[in-house]
Amino acid sequence: MSLAAIMATATTGLNAAQASLRVVSDNIANVNTPGYVRKQAVQTSLVSQGMGVGVDISSIKRAANAYLQGASLIAAADASRAGALYEGLDAAQRLFGDPSETGSFFDKLEDVWASFSAASDDPSSTLARGNSINTLQTFLQESDRISRGLTSLGVTTDTKINADISQVNDLLSRIQSLNTDIQRATLQGGDPTGSENLQSNLVDELSSLMNIKIDQRAQGGVNIRSAEGYALAGDGAATLSFNKTSGAEGYITASLPLGSGQPVRLNITTGDLKGLLELRNTELPAMAAQLGEFTAQAAEEINRASNASTAVPAPASLTGRNTGLDATEAFANFTGKTNIVVTNASGVVQRRVLVDFDAQTMSLDGGATTTSFASPATFLSVLNSANGLGAAGSASFTNGVLSVSATGGNGVSVVDDATTPSDKAGKGFSHFFGLNDLVRSTGMSTYATGMTPSSLHGFTSGSISLRLMGPDGTRLKDITVTPTPGDDMQDLLNQLNATTSGVGAYGAFSLDADGELKFAASGNSGVSLSLISDDTQRGAGGPSMSQLFGIGPAERGARAQRFSIDANVLSKPGLLPFAQVDLSVSPPAASLKAGDGRGALAIAKAGEVATKFAATGGLAATTTTLSNFAMQMSGDIARKAANAESRKDAAEAVQTEADSQRQSAEGVNLDEELINMTTYQQAYNASARLIQAAKDMYDVLTNMI
Repeated sequence: MSLAAIMATATTGLNAAQASLRVVSDNIANVNTPGYVRKQAVQTSLVSQGMGVGVDISSIKRAANAYLQGASLIAAADASRAGALYEGLDAAQRLFGDPSETGSFFDKLEDVWASFSAASDDPSSTLARGNSINTLQTFLQESDRISRGLTSLGVTTDTKINADISQVNDLLSRIQSLNTDIQRATLQGGDPTGSENLQSNLVDELSSLMNIKIDQRAQGGVNIRSAEGYALAGDGAATLSFNKTSGAEGYITASLPLGSGQPVRLNITTGDLKGLLELRNTELPAMAAQLGEFTAQAAEEINRASNASTAVPAPASLTGRNTGLDATEAFANFTGKTNIVVTNASGVVQRRVLVDFDAQTMSLDGGATTTSFASPATFLSVLNSANGLGAAGSASFTNGVLSVSATGGNGVSVVDDATTPSDKAGKGFSHFFGLNDLVRSTGMSTYATGMTPSSLHGFTSGSISLRLMGPDGTRLKDITVTPTPGDDMQDLLNQLNATTSGVGAYGAFSLDADGELKFAASGNSGVSLSLISDDTQRGAGGPSMSQLFGIGPAERGARAQRFSIDANVLSKPGLLPFAQVDLSVSPPAASLKAGDGRGALAIAKAGEVATKFAATGGLAATTTTLSNFAMQMSGDIARKAANAESRKDAAEAVQTEADSQRQSAEGVNLDEELINMTTYQQAYNASARLIQAAKDMYDVLTNMI
C-alpha cells in the first residue's frame, strides 16, 4: 500500500471518529431534553477493487424503536381520553355536591317534605307557610343551577374540542412541512435527525389528541393516517372540522389532501378528542336528562297532591298549564269521575258539578238530574250551560290552557271521586290540566299526552330532523320527516318507522298507554337518537313535535331549568293548597275549613308515592319513589366519576411504564455515551498517529533523495 493510500485511509478514520464524537457530544448536550432520541453514527467500510480503503459514516440515524413508540403513543392517547372524561365528570359531580354529606342537592327535596310535614301540624302559621315556600324554591333553584352548570360544561367542552381541532390542524401542517425538510436532508446526505426529533415530538403531541396510524416514508419522514386509513399527512395535510348542532351529537370530519373534496367522517376512538366527545355527546346529556326527569317527576308528584287540595278560602279562578293540545284531544280519553265545586268564603258548597267521563254525563249537586255531553268537543259548552256551572262560574279553553272561574266572590276547586277518580295518562282531571299546580313550568314538563294511535296528531306545518348514532358515537343516519296534516298518530308512527326514510332500520317509535312517544333501538344495538332541528307546529302557534313528546336528550334535560313556584302563591302564601274539600258534608255545613292541613300532609308524602320514571341517562325505566330514584341517580353519578378516576389512574400508570421503556431504549445514557466518547477519542488518536507515521516515513524518503 502506498503512503498516499495510508494517508487517505487514516484520514477517513479521522473524519469518522470526528463525526462520531460530534454525535456523542450532541447526545450528551441533550441528555435532559424532553422527547430527544439519541443519535447514532452508522459506520461502513470503504472498499476499492476489493480492498479496504478506510471507513465512512454512511448515515446518522435516531435510535428510535417503532414498537415502543407505538405502545407509548397508544398509552398517551388512552391517558388523555381518560383524563378528559374524569375532569368533566368530576366537575359535573361537584355541581350536585357529595351525596354522603349534608347539604347536597339530593337533600333539598327531603327538606321540602320535612317543611310541608311541619306545616300540616299548623297550616295557619305564616312562618310554616314561608318555610315551605323557601325549601321548595331552594330545591327548584338548585335544580336550575345544576342544569345550567351542566349546560355551561357542555359549552366549555365544545370550546375545548374546537381548540383541539385547531391544534390537530396545526400539528398536521407542521408534520407535513418537516417531511419536506427531512427528505431534502436525506437525499443530500445530511443529518436529518434534528428535524426527525422535532417531528417525533409533534407526532407524540398529535397522538395524545386522537388515534392515528404512523408509517415511515421511504425517503424520510412519516405518513399519518386516521384509524380508517385516511391520509392526514404525508402527501399534504388534511383539515379537520367539528360538526355540531345544538341538541344533536357532534362528530369530526376531515377534508383530505388527496380526497374527492367531500369531507369524510373520522372515527376517533381514543385521545383527548374522544374523551371530550364522550363527555359532550353522552355523559353530560345523560346527567342533564336524569336531572330533568328527577325534577319533573318531583314537580309532578307535588302538583298531584296540590291539585287534589285547595287553599282556604278557595281561589276565585284556576288556570292550567299549556297541554299543547286542542280542545277535542284535551278532553278526550278521560275515565272515571270528578267534581267541580264552587264554595263561598265560609267554605260552604254553592254548586257542585259531578262529571262522569265514562257515562259522558254531568249532574248537579249530587242529584239525579244529568246532562250528556256527546263528545269531547261539546264538553265545555255543557259545563258552561245552565245544567253545568251556570251562573255560578264558567270555563274556557284557549291555546291549550283550561281555565275555570267562580263568580260572586266565590271560589272554585276540583275534587276527584273517591271511588272512581278521573284519569287520563295516569292523572286526575285537575292534575292533567294543571289547574291548581303549585309548581309551574315555562315549557312542557311532562310528555304523557294521553293521545292514542287514533288521535289526530295535529301538526300542520314543518319537518323534524333526527340523527341516529351508534354506541361508539358513529353517525349512522340522518332522517327528516314531514308530518302529513290531517293524519292520525298511527300514520305519524308509520312515517317515523319507515325503513328507508325513517328509523326502521335501527329501531322504532311507539306510543305508550299514557300517550308518550318513545324510541327503542333494535335488539341490543345501543343506537341512540338526537334532535337536529324541528320546525313542526301543532295547530296555530302550538308546540313542536320534539317539545310535545320530549324527543331528544336536550329537550328532556332542559326541563330542570323551567320550574318555579306559582307566582300567585309566592306573592300570597295564603294560597298554598293546605286543605281539602270534604264532599261528605252537606250545606249549610262548611266543606272547606281553615286549619285543615290534609293538603300540606299530602304534599309532604309525595316523596313516598310510587312514580313512573322514564328510561333516561343510562338508568332503566322504573316505578319507584322519588327518594329511591334520587339514590339511584346520585349513585350513578358518583359511580361514573369514580370509574373515570380509576380509569385515569390506570391509564396514567400504563403511560408512565410505556414512556419509561421507550426512554430506556431511545434516551441518552451518559455511561454509554462516555464509553463511546473514549472509544472514538482512541480511534481518533490512532488515526492521527497513523497519519503521523506516514508523514515520518515520507520525510525519511524525501531526505534520502
